Amino acid sequence: MRIISIATQKGGCGKTTTAINLAAALSANGKRTLLIDLDPQAHASLGLNFENKDSIYNVISKLTPRKLNITDIIRSAGPNFDIVPSNILVGTLEQELADEIGRELKLTDIIAKIKDSYDYILMDCPPSLGFLTVNALRACDEVFIPVETSRFSMQGVEHLLDIVNLIRERLSHPVEFRILVTMFDSRLRHSFSMLSQIREKFSGVLFDTIVHTNVKLKESVVMGQTVIDYDKYCRGAKDYFSLAKEIIFKQEVQEKVLEQPAAAVVPQREAASVIKVEENFRFSNRMHSMMEEGLNGMRLTTFSLDAPDARSVYVTGSFNDWSLDEKCRMRLESGRWLVDVGLRPGVHKYQFIVDGRWREDPANPRQERNSFGDINSLVEVQNNGNV
Repeated sequence: MRIISIATQKGGCGKTTTAINLAAALSANGKRTLLIDLDPQAHASLGLNFENKDSIYNVISKLTPRKLNITDIIRSAGPNFDIVPSNILVGTLEQELADEIGRELKLTDIIAKIKDSYDYILMDCPPSLGFLTVNALRACDEVFIPVETSRFSMQGVEHLLDIVNLIRERLSHPVEFRILVTMFDSRLRHSFSMLSQIREKFSGVLFDTIVHTNVKLKESVVMGQTVIDYDKYCRGAKDYFSLAKEIIFKQEVQEKVLEQPAAAVVPQREAASVIKVEENFRFSNRMHSMMEEGLNGMRLTTFSLDAPDARSVYVTGSFNDWSLDEKCRMRLESGRWLVDVGLRPGVHKYQFIVDGRWREDPANPRQERNSFGDINSLVEVQNNGNV
């Protein structure tokens, strides 16, 4: 089982949104998931329509007249999905336990009683670096750090990593960390510029999945639902499904490598190769299934652009909600950028994004002006499969 903290010092980065919807996506994949709301603002609890007088405060506090066990306050938020709610009283724990010896182990001891009942335990931390966040980092195996494409958000990541390193050194507790890009607006050139900086700075610990700006994510919170329950076909739901799949898949690959007999243990470089082989094998099988299911009634269309000096090129359009989709990242071959995209019959609008700059297809005379004053190129897929 895995214990994961979702934390960031800066508010407004999609921390609670990620906690709620990642938990929902993991549970939808058959994983028994518990979400612990540690934020005194209780946004995760309120976002799932839980407003209880009992919370994690009643489990941790020694001063509460209503002392409870963790199992007393676990509530069901759906199939395979439980939550431990929070409320405003959780904020008083910082002062109450300020002088208590061993205060950083409170959550570790509490979670030990229930961890065998779950595949994943997620903790939504407060947007601060106080007692509760330190407790969560000490109790978890890894921390996911949501970061929006802004300079201030990147500074918040650096401050949190200082605490992670401090816990590694002072408490002898290794904590791995991963960076998740959230609230990505593919309409803004600034977003691509910041994404490039994030990829350069955090290469190797960055999730492949990117969570895009999506109004359905905000609407679902107002309705007290996960985005999967609110609109499972929207961009936000698809992004969190992809994130859950990425987390589950990488864990399965690591477990297969660890299950190798002692005689099969290889040096680190060779072990990395084994993981890569496993990934390629799984992805090839999955890709075959996707091609059979997803391309049924679709036409594989090749987009190309002559831009030999470019560093990165994407194609985006009405076929993928104008989002930055890794499936539409183009590859450089002999000076030309290429990518194959499955398109359904109909007329599709598209543009290329070259090093963060939007541009129409110079080789395609079929064009129209959009509401932003830019030019969209047009491609038509006919019912007989011709493009």
